[in-house]
Amino acid sequence: MMIPLSTCSSRLRSSTVSHLTRNTEAYLQPSPRLIILINNGRGIAASSRAITRRFISSSQISATSQTRQYNRSATGVLITMSQKRQNSTAAGGKQKEKKEVSPPRPSSSILLLSPTNQVLLLHRVQTSSSFASAHVFPGGNLSSFHEGSLSGDLHADSLQYRLAAVRETFEESGILLTRDPLNLSEQVREEGRTKVHSNKIKFTDWLTSVGGVPDTDGLVPFTRWITPTNMPKRFTTQMYLYLLPTNQYHAGSTGKQEVIVQTPSHDGGIEHTAATFDDVSSWLDKARKNEIILFPPQLYLLTLVSNFLGSAVSAKNDGDYQKQRDALLQFINTTPTTMIEGPLAGSGKVHPTGMIPWSEKTMSPTALFVRQSDKRIVLGLDKPGPELKDSGKGGDWDRVVLVNFTKQGPRDVEVRLREDVLKEEREVEKKEDGAAKL
Repeated sequence: MMIPLSTCSSRLRSSTVSHLTRNTEAYLQPSPRLIILINNGRGIAASSRAITRRFISSSQISATSQTRQYNRSATGVLITMSQKRQNSTAAGGKQKEKKEVSPPRPSSSILLLSPTNQVLLLHRVQTSSSFASAHVFPGGNLSSFHEGSLSGDLHADSLQYRLAAVRETFEESGILLTRDPLNLSEQVREEGRTKVHSNKIKFTDWLTSVGGVPDTDGLVPFTRWITPTNMPKRFTTQMYLYLLPTNQYHAGSTGKQEVIVQTPSHDGGIEHTAATFDDVSSWLDKARKNEIILFPPQLYLLTLVSNFLGSAVSAKNDGDYQKQRDALLQFINTTPTTMIEGPLAGSGKVHPTGMIPWSEKTMSPTALFVRQSDKRIVLGLDKPGPELKDSGKGGDWDRVVLVNFTKQGPRDVEVRLREDVLKEEREVEKKEDGAAKL
């Protein structure tokens, strides 16, 4: 599905820096010119005017968290409006009227594992008005035609979200996620794919006609992403993990069990030019070399699963693949989710977001600051967005995403521990202060 994207049109410069409070109720509001976009786990874009930067000692801030006090050893930072900009407004400068906030549209997406634990990514067409040439997970918006009206909580996993995820995966890659394997001819599969995509028949009706049942129970909720309010088009996207069986069998015409292999294919160039399974390490290596475009949400999730999934050639049998899957699922189902190291390791002091399971983590990225060393933007992932403020929901405090937005898309995207990034920033600041005194 197509999601709008704008890239960084003006560079973030110096920034005013202060500590992030440890109160999880504090919501980071970016500068009016700062734009962060997340949609379908696929996109982030940013632009900003000048901001200024300074440090404040930890003794100047005192705050408590709602559930557990998180005694951080590193300095937190956030973006604030520049003093110059504030003075300009106070002196009579015109302030832009607030635009009407659009409600987020529901969508869903799948991180799909092959029988050999490779991940499926779709390559967007170069002429696309959004995410041109980027590699994305299969997924898209919920359809009133196919899934009907969404009932219940807009920002919670539901049957409609799951059905949309299964349908979009079929439309975009030709892969059917069913409870029992279907041995369909390519002609039947492609005819159904075309009819479903053009809304000539409901997906569930077509699937029933060929003897299939959507495997909605096989989808594992794995974070939610909400577009911030300063974007004209907003989405609340449920991400899932799905593991294709290590071996799918079907009784062939001879009565023998035949292995069914679902090979992904693009959608004829409508939205994608390729649909490919590859090792997680391979996707990340290509992104690291800037050979492919991966937006922060994809790279973030791929980085998480890369800790558990090896290359397809490294596994000797199905048992090895299953061990990798078991470790991944254990990680997803374990709380706390924190990755505390150093003095706090084993102390039992966990940031409140660390107690939110991956199935319920909700992320609406916010810009923290611009690194002095390489000018990459540092995105925080702990906030759930204004709609869910005071709801008790949140994302991931421990990790941040570093990214350099260019006209060609995001480059040099990297997931790091927040504490490590802040430590590096303090060291750079210390060196600069020392040089200034010489």
